[in-house]
Amino acid sequence: MAEREDGLRRQATLTCPACGRATVAEMPEDFCLWFFECPGCATLLRPKPGDCCVFCSWGDAPCPPVQRARTAGAAGRGCCSG
Repeated sequence: MAEREDGLRRQATLTCPACGRATVAEMPEDFCLWFFECPGCATLLRPKPGDCCVFCSWGDAPCPPVQRARTAGAAGRGCCSG
């Protein structure tokens, strides 16, 4: 997976809970991605309650803001927590 010098992953594999298809997607750093349409079955993925985005719910890596918070030792909840 793509990782930058600062150790943040920029891509994650999203796995559809309906059909199991795994899709590699680029993670935005400056906004939440609340919806992702599975290219296999057209299910619209949404974040689970308490998660900030589809990457934190369905990805193999959390979004960059959560990665940063974890690296800093904070309990950040993601890109929308303000």
